[in-house]
Amino acid sequence: MADPATYRPKPGEIPTSPGVYRFRDAHGRVIYVGKAKNLRARLSSYFQDVANLHHRTQTMVTTAASVEWTVVGTEVEALALEYSWIKEFDPRFNVKYRDDKSYPYLAVTMGEEIPRAQVMRGAKRPGTRYFGPYGHAWAIRETLDLLLRVFPIRTCSAGVYKRAHQTGRPCLLGYIDKCSAPCVGRVSPEDHRRLAEDFCDFMAGDTQKFVRRLERKMQEASAAMEYEQAARLRDDIQALQRATEKNAVVLSDATDADVFGLVGDELEAAVQVFHVRGGRIRGQRGWVVEKVEDVTDAELVEHLLQQVYGSAEDVLSGGADPQSRAAARDAVPREVLVPVLPPDTDQVTAWLTGLRGARVDVRVPQRGDKRELAETVRQNAEHALALHRTRRAGDLTTRSQALQEIQEALGLDQAPLRIECYDVSHTQGSYQSASMVVFEDGLPRKSEYRAFTVRGPEGEGARDDTAAMHEVITRRFRRYLQERSRLGEVEVDPGDEAPASGEVAAEVPPEKGRRFAYPPNLVVVDGGPPQVAAAARALEELGITDVALCGLAKRLEEVWLPGEDYPVILQRASEGLYLLQRVRDEAHRFAIAQHRRRRSKGMTASVLDDVPGLGPARKKALLSHFGSLRRLREASVEEIATVRGMGERTAAAVVAALAASAPRGAAPPAETDADRAGMLGA
Repeated sequence: MADPATYRPKPGEIPTSPGVYRFRDAHGRVIYVGKAKNLRARLSSYFQDVANLHHRTQTMVTTAASVEWTVVGTEVEALALEYSWIKEFDPRFNVKYRDDKSYPYLAVTMGEEIPRAQVMRGAKRPGTRYFGPYGHAWAIRETLDLLLRVFPIRTCSAGVYKRAHQTGRPCLLGYIDKCSAPCVGRVSPEDHRRLAEDFCDFMAGDTQKFVRRLERKMQEASAAMEYEQAARLRDDIQALQRATEKNAVVLSDATDADVFGLVGDELEAAVQVFHVRGGRIRGQRGWVVEKVEDVTDAELVEHLLQQVYGSAEDVLSGGADPQSRAAARDAVPREVLVPVLPPDTDQVTAWLTGLRGARVDVRVPQRGDKRELAETVRQNAEHALALHRTRRAGDLTTRSQALQEIQEALGLDQAPLRIECYDVSHTQGSYQSASMVVFEDGLPRKSEYRAFTVRGPEGEGARDDTAAMHEVITRRFRRYLQERSRLGEVEVDPGDEAPASGEVAAEVPPEKGRRFAYPPNLVVVDGGPPQVAAAARALEELGITDVALCGLAKRLEEVWLPGEDYPVILQRASEGLYLLQRVRDEAHRFAIAQHRRRRSKGMTASVLDDVPGLGPARKKALLSHFGSLRRLREASVEEIATVRGMGERTAAAVVAALAASAPRGAAPPAETDADRAGMLGA
């Protein structure tokens, strides 16, 4: 624990301008990001008597080793920069809104030549229109099935589409008139795109236009006594109406609004949002957040709005296509209804208005339908928090108990909040791979997993598992020392002076390259005394003395410590042993996955893999031009250089590689399917 007075900047050094600040720990990791109208006043509040601070703020300032700040021109700029830094650094003491589930969206890939409608989760992709989120994927498929009758756009995968295009026969959906079959030329790509645009307009809330259009066509068909056509149009109208009725009207004035609800206590809070478009609920999302910092409900709302609409700012500030930029602007509605106004309402409103390109109203609903809907959203948040507490009550307790048991069993000074585990995988010494998995606070942190290719002293792999473990531990912690030294923020010697406080630039280098700069509290290796001894020797050679080490042997689940003749035995039913087993099993799974990827790639090697400047795209171009590896062998440098993307130097390298791989004096082999596959390594 650090004394805040040791890194407190002089009051005269801190400007009184608006800006954003960040606290770093002794390892240089950003642990908290905040913004202020007056940087001097805000930062001074952290350096008062520690006993007067909130207990969460006490933990933060005593964990930190330095503070930095950046001056900005306006408070709106501070709001945007704070969001960017929180997203970049992922500080442990900032409130983070994490979805309580991976919500599915109805996505239309307008960036493709033939747009496709599908269920999509995860990060949003450029050139794709999103509708939702929905509570369940089956709700998307049910709605899509109804609408394909009227908007028969493509829903098949790339493989199915390519196969249908090659064979000239559409898939089942094409035969039952739920796809316009652009794969076989029933409609042109332009007509299909217009169909996809109409589908997107309908999903965006412009429903009556299409209903009126179908009604007009139905009446015209009936007047012309084309009764079968009129009946089909009638059924299309009913399908649109059923799809529309699935979202009941909640706001009679056809308002576009996002309605937020918030329920919480001193430790946790649950948030729900209903996305209302055209007066109908088009999507719903929920978050549960741990209050790791001392924040009010108003500050929680401000952070929430940054989280929800910050992705729109990322799209608008980047080089996205016009469709993605329009979708990002549409994601910000005309009204944002919140349970309590954020502290800087004017700045938040100005920020959202800038994102939308039109006026946005942030307010608390007081009466009428909007007030009733806000109460419904609040009740949803209340139920979500109750469900979360039921699910996590035992989990929080068992994780804390597990970490405490490991601390006591291994004689550690503190609980191992960050655990790294290593495992080696190979097949009789070939394709040697190793894994590093990271658990923080007893939970996996998959963004920091790493895979290693074991090289050995000769570049052909290690002689055995202990040598492989020694190499992996050496490489990981040598990188740790190099990263700390390179950053210049923290000296390699832990006893040296902590990083200095002061002003920094707004533009910061990405943190992704700094993952190895943070040491674990405990290193676990998969194995017994030999593997532990190899890892201990690697740490000793590098001078690492502040990282605990143990090994977990599979046979009897014994915990081995360096230099000990007898293992530490944990109770079979202990939470500490369960956590170590889970860490070990995750490292084993990740190592096997990496080994299988390398083995699969090695089994499909091509003679062209080592040609400088020849990547997958150029190899594919060569295959398309010559048709097979045999014909490529027969081609001259000039003929190869005529292929798109190829130059004379690369063509000469290809000829040399093929000549070196051909047996001397052998006749040209007969052309086979394997020749074609060999060029692409498939």
